[in-house]
Amino acid sequence: MVSAADTMPAARAAGLDRLLVPALLALVALLFVVSLGIGPVRLSPLEAAQGLVSAASDPYAVIVREIRLPRAILAVAIGGILGLSGAAMQGLLRNPLAAPSLFGAPQSAAFAAVATIALGWTDALSWGLPVAAIVGAFVSVFLLLVVAGRNASLLLLILSGLAVSALAGAGTALAMNLAPNPFAALEIAFWLLGSLEDRSMRHVLLALPFIVCAALLLVSQRGAFRVLSLGEEAATSLGVNVDRLRLAVILGVALGVGASVAVAGSIAFIGLIAPHLMRPLVRHDPARLLLPSALAGAALLLAADIAVRIIPSTSDIKVGVLTSIIGVPFFLFMILRQRRTLAGGVV
Repeated sequence: MVSAADTMPAARAAGLDRLLVPALLALVALLFVVSLGIGPVRLSPLEAAQGLVSAASDPYAVIVREIRLPRAILAVAIGGILGLSGAAMQGLLRNPLAAPSLFGAPQSAAFAAVATIALGWTDALSWGLPVAAIVGAFVSVFLLLVVAGRNASLLLLILSGLAVSALAGAGTALAMNLAPNPFAALEIAFWLLGSLEDRSMRHVLLALPFIVCAALLLVSQRGAFRVLSLGEEAATSLGVNVDRLRLAVILGVALGVGASVAVAGSIAFIGLIAPHLMRPLVRHDPARLLLPSALAGAALLLAADIAVRIIPSTSDIKVGVLTSIIGVPFFLFMILRQRRTLAGGVV
């Protein structure tokens, strides 16, 4: 017989589950409004709202609609797809340390994009740029799974990811070295640092279709992630086509990461931090982790983009630099936790 005391933790957990997504949505909405008001010209929430709906000749409209709105939309879309991609890769590999940035996807996407620009095949506002970046990300994730194998250990995955990242980095350095002039090389270098500064609605239109397709593809596999947590053999016996799932995740991650890198450069560690923060709140369910991770990723990138605008400096700090500064200690902390777990310690 189950007592009332036994049902209280379960009821409390169910209540938290119902509040998690609305709370994250509210946080993203709040940060979105704050992002519209932060900059050299500070705007109140009322002035930012006025800028969204007022005539084009209104000074607030120029600031909000032309400069800050594209930046905020891209922060939500890119942060969301990076968080979602990280959760999907962790579900596929059944490893909480899996993330696109650790396995070479952003670096390979950046190499493909830089190579097309350096060779003169596309420009920064061409549709060919996200397509090239998507192909680069797809190849990197595919190579990772081929080299490491289906049942790779964490060490083998990280080593394979380092190899893919090093190869992509060498290719990017070569492309910069062969740039037609030093100004082009400098522009590529700053772009690779990751930034949402000076983005327009054209950048939004370039990235958003691919990001939406990637999100739909990854979310459609959520049921399979839960079954896959039992193991590949059990998942196959329960009707999950593991090879098809693997291909869907590779394609979804490549679409999302490639489009993100094409318009914002490399923004690391969002795909690692967001799922890790959300996992205890969804009781480690890989299917229910996807949407909270996407919302947490959007909130993290919005907060980082707000932070780079308010941190005192002679020039804007690149948001990719800030996420890396935060992400590296976080990653090292996770590795230490993983080591204690493998050693039989208490997490």
